Amino acid sequence: MKDFYVADAVKLENKVVTTYFALSSIQVREKKQGGQYLALVLTDKTGSLEAKMWDDIGEAMTTCSEGCYVKAQGQISKYQGKFQITLTKMRSAAESEIDPADYLPATRFNVDEMWSELRGCVDAFHNTHLRRLVFAFLDDAEIGAAFREAPAAKTLHHAWLGGLLEHVLTLVRVCLATAPFYPEVNADLLVTGAILHDIGKTRELSWKNSFGYTLEGQMIGHISIAQGMLMEKVQQLQPFPERLRVLVEHMILSHHGKYEFGSPKLPMTPEAILLSALDDVEAKMQAMRNEFAKATANGKAADEMTDWVRSMDRPVLNTIAYLKHE
Repeated sequence: MKDFYVADAVKLENKVVTTYFALSSIQVREKKQGGQYLALVLTDKTGSLEAKMWDDIGEAMTTCSEGCYVKAQGQISKYQGKFQITLTKMRSAAESEIDPADYLPATRFNVDEMWSELRGCVDAFHNTHLRRLVFAFLDDAEIGAAFREAPAAKTLHHAWLGGLLEHVLTLVRVCLATAPFYPEVNADLLVTGAILHDIGKTRELSWKNSFGYTLEGQMIGHISIAQGMLMEKVQQLQPFPERLRVLVEHMILSHHGKYEFGSPKLPMTPEAILLSALDDVEAKMQAMRNEFAKATANGKAADEMTDWVRSMDRPVLNTIAYLKHE
């Protein structure tokens, strides 16, 4: 069974390890001097490692595929500030060798408690139509189960089981705390948008052995999927106020904030503008937490910036850690 995790790499630099991983990515590439090698990404619940396999790749190519579990042997090393592993052996792992809980990270919060709190926020709505609408999603057996399990993203933020629920509940809390400062904002409408804006991720993402995208997710995307899910629920709830439908749909379509970020529409109501801004902040704060943890795992000092964060186009600095080490 698994006795080495990605997070242990910092303690085992230049050591050879033999252990199990989920195979998140596998690519055959050409060597400069001729021949082929494998470029891989190996993951477990503590993170991911880039891997290379330079020789004897035939068996690995025929028995291992993206999304499967593998048993691998290789040497841990550090390159350009990141840990990696150079493999000498890899094979597909038998089901009896694997405990799935070792491979997918999960929220550190209690899912039942988060779910109960979210439902309590909806119970408190003054608008009965919006309450009915949101509960139509939460009480749907298939959607509700997926909502409780799904990650919020493949890699960028809240990329763990229960991550979608964690992200949405945190966003709802921030919305409820912020809305009183803006009398132009309808709080029930804002919270409805916060709960439903990413509902399409329950069908966009997959999370069986590793996090990835479904075919529907790749071809349509979570915004358009959510728009379709909303229309289905509204039809089931008829009569439903058309004006409310338009406002909720607009928040879903505009929550990415800019066309270049994949938003079909720009936010054009107080609720849509506030939702887009708060959603962006909430995602960025979690992305920074991830980067701070990664920097610590890679041995960076408190007064060093993180590596370049591609999703934010900048490195970041953990000010709390920085000020503690004056």
